[in-house]
Amino acid sequence: MDAFLKIITDVNGVINHYVWNYGVFLLIGAGVIMTLCTKVFQISHLKHWWVETICQVFKKDSASTKKTDTKTISQWQSLCTALAATVGTGNIAGVAAAIVIGGPGAVFWMWVAAFLGMMTNFSENVLGIYFRRRNADGEWSGGAMYYLADGLGAKKGMKQISKVLAVLFAIFAILASFGIGNMGQVNKITLNMQSAFFAEDCLGYIGGDIPVINLVIGLVLVVIGALIILGGLQRIASFAERVVPFMAIVYVIGSLILMFMNLDKLGDMFVAIFKYAWGGQAVAGGAIGTVIIQGCKRGVFSNEAGLGSSVMVHSSSNVKEPVRQGMWGIFEVFFDTMIVCTMAAIVVLSSGYINLETGAVDPIVAADEGATLVSMAFGNVFGWFGQAFVAIAMLLFAFTTVLGWSQYGSKAVEYLFGMTGVKIYKVIFVCMIVSGAVMKSSLAWDISDTFNGLMMLPNLIAVVALFPLVMKITQNYVNRKIKGKNEKPVLSYDPEIQAEMESKLDEE
Repeated sequence: MDAFLKIITDVNGVINHYVWNYGVFLLIGAGVIMTLCTKVFQISHLKHWWVETICQVFKKDSASTKKTDTKTISQWQSLCTALAATVGTGNIAGVAAAIVIGGPGAVFWMWVAAFLGMMTNFSENVLGIYFRRRNADGEWSGGAMYYLADGLGAKKGMKQISKVLAVLFAIFAILASFGIGNMGQVNKITLNMQSAFFAEDCLGYIGGDIPVINLVIGLVLVVIGALIILGGLQRIASFAERVVPFMAIVYVIGSLILMFMNLDKLGDMFVAIFKYAWGGQAVAGGAIGTVIIQGCKRGVFSNEAGLGSSVMVHSSSNVKEPVRQGMWGIFEVFFDTMIVCTMAAIVVLSSGYINLETGAVDPIVAADEGATLVSMAFGNVFGWFGQAFVAIAMLLFAFTTVLGWSQYGSKAVEYLFGMTGVKIYKVIFVCMIVSGAVMKSSLAWDISDTFNGLMMLPNLIAVVALFPLVMKITQNYVNRKIKGKNEKPVLSYDPEIQAEMESKLDEE
């Protein structure tokens, strides 16, 4: 068995290396293409997308926050559910790992990946809304599977290939949901909660080496997860819109407190970020490739732009305009990386474990690739309370990621097996939570990380191949909504849905 597991580990290691180390450049390339084809929409229409997204939340009776029926969720809920899945351990431990391995300059490339990823995510969501359809329960279903099959598949000679790619994407999404979207997150929750609040042997062991406290934490999470996940998207979205803003704001406030307490270091932090963005002593061997890969990889791992995952939630919103949901996608990446990840980077760089002059990392921190660095940074200032704060933050970040990914997996299962398959999947998904709490090996996490990366390949093929359509839909929206031209709106590939959405726009 050990020999078999070693073979799987080695094979997965090779695939993972190529998928993430070279796939990152595919993501960057796609981001450049989509940024240029939309005429740098994230900058040229900055005020517009800002006003049409987060500013709408503070307006009374805004259409963005209203639920119109029981079969859809609001645009605000779709954002919160997407953020629930993206704002996770990658925003804390992932950012720390990027800095420890790639040096302070990795933060710069994390920003670059996010800037370009805004338009990749925008494009995914535009296509997701344009190609969505209603399922047997009357709910909206959309995602890379659909714009692969119906969008890419409409091109000459691509019908069969696109169907294969759609199926592969759905399979990769399901497998990733069990690992990176479930067991991996729960494992991080358990380890952090145990470290902050419980002794490993406080309740003894089961099976020889599995702490009972881990099993207890896992079972509690199973019960809570079942109550929310089995209630469907409506319950997940309702939970997310209450918890996600709270957890993000509290974490950002905590990070800002640390930043102001180290205000004298702030200038040095940003100097180090830009200084070491091009390699240097901060990276082993001074390899710029390591800096770029770590920054971009962790940025993408955090915001998931280009993976095609969050589209499956965004497509369930009650929005009528594809571009309007695309703008929520821009804000999603902006908030996830430019705000939350940047706060984590400031915490790490102000911790005292990173030499801002040389970029050198404390050997103790380097040994575990920064896994506990954020906790240590808060602990140095606030003592046990700081470590407890990070443990609770990780609990909320990681658990909401589990909830968000349960919806991603559900939509992928729905595409392959229909609504009956979804019910079975949800039960299995909830049961797997306890496995994450007690698992010792990181193999399940590593394999699912590979499947998570593999999702980008079919998704990016479709996004890049369909960029003329994204340009057409975007320009149509700009002409009508920004320039005030009288044009027929481009809303759906389906004539019936197009007519329905047009009718609803006329009623507004």
